Amino acid sequence: MDTSNNCGCKCDCKKASLIEKKILTISWQRLISDGNTCPRCGSTEDELGKAVEQLKKLLAPQGIEVNFEKKELTSEEFINDPIKSNRIIINGRLLEELVNAKTGSSQCCDVCGDEECRTVEIGDKVLETVPAELIVKAGLVAAENL
Repeated sequence: MDTSNNCGCKCDCKKASLIEKKILTISWQRLISDGNTCPRCGSTEDELGKAVEQLKKLLAPQGIEVNFEKKELTSEEFINDPIKSNRIIINGRLLEELVNAKTGSSQCCDVCGDEECRTVEIGDKVLETVPAELIVKAGLVAAENL
């Protein structure tokens, strides 16, 4: 049994070593061309940063570690399937699946050219940028199954 201090506080307690380590992995991918991405992916990246920090705070007391992975799509991968860009997968499940949303698309701009890029449709809203609140909601749903 690991007896190191893993509880996250500054005490000498060993309470976290009694909790089985669980990991919530958030994977996100987007097109990168010459070091740049489109505005919707750039904004989603900002929102992901906020969401990951919130999820870490919310899930740490339950012994759940949050890992965030970024993947760069090549231009060739993007051209073959533009909907893969700005895709968020949490523990192997699409964000849309976790929050009862749909994957949509709309014309993008910038490095994406005129491609139809990924959107998230929830209720009557079409979201080009995925907001932190929705990412947190999806993360909490996924964490229930750990």
